Formats: sequence, structure tokens, C-alpha cells
Amino acid sequence: MIKFIKKDPMLPVALAAAVISLFITPPDRTLLSKIDWHTLGTLFMMLTVLEGFKQEDLFLPLIRLSSRFKSMVSLSFFLIFGVFFTSMFVTNDVSLIIFVPLTIMLFRGAGREECILPVISMENIAAIRGSLLMPFGSPQNLYLYEQSGTDALNFMLHMSPLCISSAALLSVFILIMYRGEKGKKISLDPSLLNKEWKAEYKKRRIAYMALFLMILAVIVSRTGYWPAAVAIVVITVCTVNIKLFRAVDYVLLLTFLCFFIFSSSVSSNPVIGGFLNDHVRGNEYFWAIGLSQIISNVPASIVLYPFTDNFAGLIYGLDTAGLCSLIGSLASVINYRIYVRSYPKKGKDFIKVFTLISWAFFVIVVIPGFFLSRWRFF
Repeated sequence: MIKFIKKDPMLPVALAAAVISLFITPPDRTLLSKIDWHTLGTLFMMLTVLEGFKQEDLFLPLIRLSSRFKSMVSLSFFLIFGVFFTSMFVTNDVSLIIFVPLTIMLFRGAGREECILPVISMENIAAIRGSLLMPFGSPQNLYLYEQSGTDALNFMLHMSPLCISSAALLSVFILIMYRGEKGKKISLDPSLLNKEWKAEYKKRRIAYMALFLMILAVIVSRTGYWPAAVAIVVITVCTVNIKLFRAVDYVLLLTFLCFFIFSSSVSSNPVIGGFLNDHVRGNEYFWAIGLSQIISNVPASIVLYPFTDNFAGLIYGLDTAGLCSLIGSLASVINYRIYVRSYPKKGKDFIKVFTLISWAFFVIVVIPGFFLSRWRFF
């Protein structure tokens, strides 16, 4: 049990929070309907299909593209801003699921494992700050966008100052990190580049690519038929490679489920609701940042939205909260899980480096974000 907690500390915390919340607000028939099954279903599909990508080396084109970059600076820019821009369209958690394993693989192949933690920490920032531009860039953005009724152009207009300034600041962070490596070249492990796709698994690769495109379409279109997409993924994987289900990160899915149970139970408690009603209005920005450090920003958005008058303060705070701590954003939890699956004994190292870099970014952007939050959406 101790070994398990050390390896996966987020799950026991989330599980304890969910259990405690059920005592705070005894569960009823509406509990299951309040859980964000859409997010869980989408995450399950991406974890499953991208595990198939990894097993069948479907990242080969990206690896070969990466081999064109001959320095750690250019390679890191490619990976970090790859996360930054893809997160706008496929959500921040999905962009991390794609790029963090690729980063680990490439840096191992280049003999630069000491750079993995700083770079994936900056990829985490890139995912959080890149995804905030689009209404569907993150689960909390999608939820608040649908609740608010504002149009997409107005949403993007208000989020663009945070996005553009974050891109500039990330560039500065990358240059500072590699300030002593001017002119230093790298080369990837030839074994990464010499891999070839096995002809006998062609059907698997076609199936995984088709499923991936379908999932992206489900995410971008925000269709209500996502349960059918989950069923298609399950049926297809059962047909082409049922053993793939063994490799899915179910611990991460269970962690998310526990957080959603906690947020649903807390938000429906009348005493807590009365307290939030008296204290949140006018202080949405800092309430969003603070509460997210306890229950993460997606559940915090569900809890706080009914008690806010300043939509800008709420969403700016939620999109900044992930820079404070590992638990501040569910995307950060995903990043942590990916890393510790490759380095099971280095969870503490991840938290140290992640916290240091994220806080350096946070202290620079938090006050400007507060003043910008007074620019109301409507």
C-alpha cells in the first residue's frame, strides 16, 4: 500500500476527497448524472488509441521530423510549441498525451535525459496557456463557454492577450534554460530513426489512425454522440488488438472520476453553497486559483460558476490555477502520470522541477492576469 501511494499519490488524495465529500453531502440518484462522463469518455478514447500509436510506432513521422533539429534549443522549441498550438484544437490533456511520451523518447535517444523534466514542465505550461485561447481548448473552457452563451470570437478576443504573452514568456524560459549551449549539436539514437512499420500490423495502424481522426472530430465538433464514439473505439480495439486494453492508464481515469464526484457533492451542499454565494462574487479570480489547488480547475469551474458575476475573473483564474501546483490542473496530473510510468521512482523529482518552473511562470503572470480580468466578456 505504501509503495502504491508513493508511486501514485494523486489517486489516494482524489479517492479520499471523494469519500469525504459523500459524507458532507449524502449521495442521491442525481450524483451519477452530475459526473462529467463526456470528459472521462474522451480521455479513455485518447489513452487507448495513443497507446496503440506507441505500440505500433505511429509516432515515426514526428520522430523523423524531430531529427531535423540539430540543437536542444530548436528541438525544445518544436516540442513545447507543438504542445502550445495543438492544445488549442485537441485540448490540453490530449496534446500532452501526444507530446510528452515523444519528448521522453527523443531526449533518451539524444542522451539528454537531464533535460526531460524541465522541458515537459514547460510543455505543461504550454498546454495550459495555449489551450486557453479556444473555447474547446480545455474541459473548463468548454464547460464555461457553453454555460456563458458568449460567441467564439468574443471568447478568443478576451483570451488572446493571455495566450500571446504566454508564448513570448515561454520563449524566454527556453532561451534561459539553454543559455550555455550556443552552437552545441545533438544527434538522435539511430535506432529511433531506423525503425520500420511491420507489414503484418498494417490493419492495426489504419484502425488506430481512423479512430484518432474520429476522436478529434468528436472533440472539435462537441457532438452529443460521443458515447457512440466510445463504443466504436471499444469494438474496433477488441477486433484488431484486444490486449491493448491492458496498457491503458486506468489509474488516471479513476483519479478523474474521484475529482468529479468530489466537485459534484460539494457544489450540491446547501451550507457550502450559501458560503460560496456570500464570498465568491467580486473575488472570482483568486477564488478560482485557490479552490483549484484543492480540487483542480475543472471541478472548481463546476463548483464556482453558479456563484459568480465576473465571468472573466473566473475563467482567467481557472486558466492560471494550473501554474500553482500539480493538482491545480487535471492536465498536470496527466503529465505526472505519463512521466512516472517511464520513471517510477522519480515522482518527487517531477514535483520539485514542475513546481519550481511553474511558480516562476505564475508569479510573472498572476498580477497582470488579475487586472485583465476586469475586462468583462459581456
